[in-house]
Amino acid sequence: MLKVEFHCHTFASKDSLARPADLIRIARRRGLDRLIITDHNSIAGARAAFELDPQLIIIGEEIMTTKGEILAAFVQEEIPALLSPQETIDLLKAQGAFISVSHPFDELRKGGWKENDLLDILPRVDAIEIFNSRCMLRRFNQRAQEFARRHNIPGTVGSDAHAAFEVGRSTLLLDSFADAESLRRVIRGAIPRVKWSPWWFHFTSRYASIKKKL
Repeated sequence: MLKVEFHCHTFASKDSLARPADLIRIARRRGLDRLIITDHNSIAGARAAFELDPQLIIIGEEIMTTKGEILAAFVQEEIPALLSPQETIDLLKAQGAFISVSHPFDELRKGGWKENDLLDILPRVDAIEIFNSRCMLRRFNQRAQEFARRHNIPGTVGSDAHAAFEVGRSTLLLDSFADAESLRRVIRGAIPRVKWSPWWFHFTSRYASIKKKL
């Protein structure tokens, strides 16, 4: 099986300073087989990492829509921010990407979702994120897990790493896959391995945001 990190960031995100080479080094050290880099509204960092280690890296993107954030893998063309969820999904489907939903019930984040908005797109997504290590309150992940069970939708998990040391805290063990279509075939058999990240991890992303503004 493949050990996969589904959600992490590089310096291409406004709230991260992580260098692609550092993410790759930590991922290899921790036995990851695939690292999906999902910068905010950008695939520049993922492309840079792919150039360094194409066997490990999958190009992804975390896209802010008008209703919440979408988490995609096997992205070929960057999707702009602040389109409607349906427009964003249309663009992702046109390039055959795998589509999940970031931390859907995290009420403390701008990218969280209201349940009715999530229900509107549920038939068109491949999964939702059922555990995000950076969710400050455990009930946000619990609600996502309950929602996924209730609606029979597969789940992804991710560390949401904004610094290299966070990579691999939450991973999925998956049967082998090579592209978005084969990922869709194996996602229901995924075995999650999750670890919550303490509140002080958020200082790394806050520091990065402030430093970039200055």
